[in-house]
Amino acid sequence: MIIAIIIKLILAAVFLGVVLNLAGILTWVERKQSAVMQDRIGANRAWIEFKPWWLQPVNWLLRPLNVLGLFHALADAVKMFVKEDFVPKGADKFLHTLAPMISVIFALLAFAAIPFGNTLHIGGRAVNLQIADMNAGLLFVFAMMSLGVYGVILGGFSSNNKYAYLGGMRAASQMLSYEITMGISIMGIVLCYGTLNPQEIVRHQSYLWGFAVQPLAFLLFMTTALAETKRVPFDLPEGESEIIGYFLEYSGMKFGMFFLTDLVETVLVACLMTTFFFGGWQVPFLSPDGFRFSRGFYPLSHGIVIALGVIAFLSKVVFFNWLFMAIRWTLPRFRYDQLMHLGWKILFPLSLVNVLITSIIVVMRSH
Repeated sequence: MIIAIIIKLILAAVFLGVVLNLAGILTWVERKQSAVMQDRIGANRAWIEFKPWWLQPVNWLLRPLNVLGLFHALADAVKMFVKEDFVPKGADKFLHTLAPMISVIFALLAFAAIPFGNTLHIGGRAVNLQIADMNAGLLFVFAMMSLGVYGVILGGFSSNNKYAYLGGMRAASQMLSYEITMGISIMGIVLCYGTLNPQEIVRHQSYLWGFAVQPLAFLLFMTTALAETKRVPFDLPEGESEIIGYFLEYSGMKFGMFFLTDLVETVLVACLMTTFFFGGWQVPFLSPDGFRFSRGFYPLSHGIVIALGVIAFLSKVVFFNWLFMAIRWTLPRFRYDQLMHLGWKILFPLSLVNVLITSIIVVMRSH
């Protein structure tokens, strides 16, 4: 029992460490990818350079990182930690401090039910590469994502600023509206595979990935998930040209936590897209004992098979993060009436139609 708990704690530390570092790297990716798309150089001003002549070899090693601008993320983190923690006059100090914590904590908790690899066998013990192996893991993920709304609402409400309050209301109404369609769209996957366990959903995709089984649900889920992250073209809660965001009165690392939450949610959405629609840790033609092709079989050890699965999962997550960044720098922002029209009059009815058609097909196949 104690060994199992230790293994799970190690898995949690490693997986969340990867998630947080990937979210941090996305601040650099956002700068560099937009620069590539717009034919600019991008971030390259944050340098680390040593003056003593005997440290010149270190400077040569650091030069590629300096040119690529990788130290900008480090500079941003240092700046947020040392900036003044400002609480406006008349604000609720307790809720003002609690709001960003709620946002980032619930965003991180949602990762607990996401499987990032198949079952690993160590010394006769089976370890699921999943922080929390829950039969209703899908419900847990959506519950955590829904609770994150409270952080946004409290951030705007506690700031004693009407603009921040309006930004918080915008964010809450947008997130709640699109979460309904997101939940209904994923029901098609649940009907097809007959389980709420994310690990079992991945295992059902060994021959055919989810996007081929539920193409409409895939498009609906990706659209609503982007709206959940509150990023362009769904960044109405913080659209500076229309309204000041819900984190207007935040500074220092409190603002950093809100900013980090958006990036963590982007990674979370990429993980969910990978898990539900792109086979999770599944690799084409890879079985538990090696690669099986029509013309032959290539055996592999258990450890290599598990490692390939984890690498496949991370590769798919990185691809979706790249895709979301490309969308972020391609599409213009919606007007708020367009946002609600898209959510309630187009995506919501389509999700109901998808569930209805899927239900009919599942019932007909069962008979």
